[in-house]
Amino acid sequence: MGTYAPTRCRVARFSAGLSEGLRALGSDVDIVRITDEHTSAATTGTELVNGSAASIAACAASLNRGDVAVIAHRHGIFGGTHGDEVLSLIDALTVPSVAVVHDVLQSPKPHQRWVLERIAAMVDRIVVMSECARDRLCRDYGLERRKVVMIPHGGTVFSGPRPKRPSRPTILTWGMLGRGKGIERVIDVMESLQTVAGRPRYVVVGPTNPDEAAAHGDAYREARVEQARSKGLEDSVFFDARSHNRASLSALIQSASVVVLPYDSTDQVVSSILVEAIANGRPVVATSFPHAVELLSGGAGILVDHDDSAAMAAALRQILTQPRVAGAMAAEARKLASGMAWSTIAGAYVDLAKRLVIEKARSREPLVPARGADDRMLSRP
Repeated sequence: MGTYAPTRCRVARFSAGLSEGLRALGSDVDIVRITDEHTSAATTGTELVNGSAASIAACAASLNRGDVAVIAHRHGIFGGTHGDEVLSLIDALTVPSVAVVHDVLQSPKPHQRWVLERIAAMVDRIVVMSECARDRLCRDYGLERRKVVMIPHGGTVFSGPRPKRPSRPTILTWGMLGRGKGIERVIDVMESLQTVAGRPRYVVVGPTNPDEAAAHGDAYREARVEQARSKGLEDSVFFDARSHNRASLSALIQSASVVVLPYDSTDQVVSSILVEAIANGRPVVATSFPHAVELLSGGAGILVDHDDSAAMAAALRQILTQPRVAGAMAAEARKLASGMAWSTIAGAYVDLAKRLVIEKARSREPLVPARGADDRMLSRP
């Protein structure tokens, strides 16, 4: 259960990648799609319509027809106060359940914390996608470590021939665009990179985040376009608002000399964009949010402080001008990529599901007294 196409968000991409990986391993997978209103455009048979008690009951019944229920959780996708409607659904489950936690807030509101703690208490396992997320749950939310399983976020590992890169080196950022993405950080340093051979270009790919569009329209994108224009960078900063399919996105990533994740967040414990960049074997420059610190500290990229524009410029320049450094980062990324393939990730979920089914079966086995036990023991409360 999670958001799913036609919804466009990182949880929907996760749902698609995991379900495809599970089916490729021979598992039967049914999707329960979370939505705010029923839509005939849905590609799944069951929808959890936020705010509908009847929908909650129907979706719980659908999940109970499987062997294990896997519930993707992110703040803001479930109905109720801070998503507390999901608790009624979990309470109605009779099969083993797994909650896949996509964000673990460092400073949640009290009710947000309570909802996540209740989810953790009700399901059989919590899955996180980084060690920093597991540490935060156990340290700040008081979860038992044995109940929290770390399975990385999956990615589509590139395996084709390497394409010829464009004559102008490409610095790439992609994903849903909106405030908090930090695009302004890269535009700020592009002028200083115009002396690099080939005159690098910065390409920003992806539509505006639907929540951002509903609240502010395209104000963030327009502000960034104006920022580039005011710096005389119209021919060096490009915006592509299209939503690319998997094949065209992979080609786009492969065309990049470096992927940059200049996010504002100091809290983010999982980034699907970061995983896709590594899965495609590209060097990465990122601000020091927790998931980036975890994945890039081994040499697959360079971490920079959020407010250090000189460090951002130096990191990008180093990768663009030193092929051996860039090659070493790409090689390290490819090493990490092997453990991120959706087939590997799906296999880890299958193994977890099998363990939970066995645990559930054992918990239902009647207690049989040892041979020769005192009959008085049988009447003990």
